[in-house]
Amino acid sequence: MSDPKQPLDAHAIELIKTLAAEAASASLVSVTTGGLGDGLPSGLLLAFDRKGQTFKSIKPLIEEYRQAPERRKGTATVETLASFIALVDRHKDENSALFGKTAMPDPHLTAVLDYDKEGVPARNRSHRIVYAFPLTEEFKAWVSGDAKQMSQDLFAAFLEEHAAELAAPSEADRTNYEPLFNEKFATPSEVLMLSRHLEVFVAAKAKQGIRLQTGERVVEFSEEHRDARGEPVVIPGIFMVSVPAFVDGETVRIPARLRYRISSGDIKWFYQLYRWQFFLREQVGHDLKQASNETGLPAFEGSPEA
Repeated sequence: MSDPKQPLDAHAIELIKTLAAEAASASLVSVTTGGLGDGLPSGLLLAFDRKGQTFKSIKPLIEEYRQAPERRKGTATVETLASFIALVDRHKDENSALFGKTAMPDPHLTAVLDYDKEGVPARNRSHRIVYAFPLTEEFKAWVSGDAKQMSQDLFAAFLEEHAAELAAPSEADRTNYEPLFNEKFATPSEVLMLSRHLEVFVAAKAKQGIRLQTGERVVEFSEEHRDARGEPVVIPGIFMVSVPAFVDGETVRIPARLRYRISSGDIKWFYQLYRWQFFLREQVGHDLKQASNETGLPAFEGSPEA
């Protein structure tokens, strides 16, 4: 047995230092992942902390030195259908897919560029492009005024301001909607003529509203300073609105019924857009199909996995 008072030689001191350092430091351990499932690398490199007797990932340390992204991820937002198609074409691969939520109030198209495919390992599904169909100001104005009663001067001004968004009915429109509403379609010029008449009679009192045998409706106005002379104004029953619903998008044609209410000589005007949500949904479905055709990707109505 060695004498405890005998000093240690230099070699023993270095050996003790080495053993102490190794006990306090971490060591790298390689772990194979064969048979543990898809989506894992073939092996993992872990750090074993001898002091705490725990394994730790060295990935956060390695990530500090990464000079390029590990993979594409994130969501790009575009403002037009054309931009959506162009950007999808730029990033797509054979497994990319399109999804479309076509119902109001939040229609949008989503391209999942790193989507899954049956028979291959799952992918991350985290690289996406979204087109949210931003509405035009013109369409917002028509929807905002839908079924809202207006005074005669305000209604006349509204028709004047939106004259460019009035369209002539087609023969198919007349066939479909005139029997449905039992009303006659008005041309844009007839609607504008109505606005001119309303401007003339803005201070007059409405006497009565009647329906003629032709199906047209007539409102008679009286002006006290002209011996209460009745002035008839023919009121169109329905007219066609044709306006781009989405920024830089195709025009959407929506029938609108023209209505009024008379109470004690005071008249209020309003229009009712016929099933405008249906026509927008139809347009969104058309745009989804167009995006699918132009990108060559499959399209599905609905939303992808979160």
